[in-house]
Amino acid sequence: MKCDLYTRKKTPKDYRRRSRTRDVRDHFLIVCEGRKTEPNYFRCFRISTLQVEIHGLGANTKSLIEATIDKRSEGIRRGRKYNQTWCVFDRDSFPKQSFNDAFEAAKNNDIRIAYSNEAFELWYVLHFEYLQSALSRNDYVRKLKKLLGRKYQKNDPDMYEELIEKQLVAAETAQKLLDSYADFDPERNNPSTTVHRLVQELNRFVI
Repeated sequence: MKCDLYTRKKTPKDYRRRSRTRDVRDHFLIVCEGRKTEPNYFRCFRISTLQVEIHGLGANTKSLIEATIDKRSEGIRRGRKYNQTWCVFDRDSFPKQSFNDAFEAAKNNDIRIAYSNEAFELWYVLHFEYLQSALSRNDYVRKLKKLLGRKYQKNDPDMYEELIEKQLVAAETAQKLLDSYADFDPERNNPSTTVHRLVQELNRFVI
């Protein structure tokens, strides 16, 4: 069943997060490469739609950064005040220069990146195990079928709810994976992801 921001049963973790963050509020702009998979996941965080704005554009790498700049400018003209702007995209098979240019453009425009090398599904896998082997997108789908005990389909609206209890472990595992590399090199470090950094920021403001 598709998640609902206002009807999901609260867990003890929800109340602990709320007590820590009641007096702090940021406004997020999150722009995703995928039209559904990533937006479906991030929309399940219990944050008011007045506080978080999510777009799935179908653009990639540097063109996604450019689209994000346009979205932010448009929102500011409408009176939105963004404290955090994020781009979410995958390494996939895009040219090395295009991928690296996206990081440089983001840095120059105060945009944070939640990337995955090679695919967003790495973040899901890390809820179950520490993965150090590079996989193709199709391999991730097959691996998730085994880990979930059911067929995995992209755009699944239930992934957030199904994985929420393992989310803290996934974030710790994702950071451990990043720390395993001598240098921060998103284009070469496969597998690696910074999706957990966006997840951790959103969790500071759940209601």
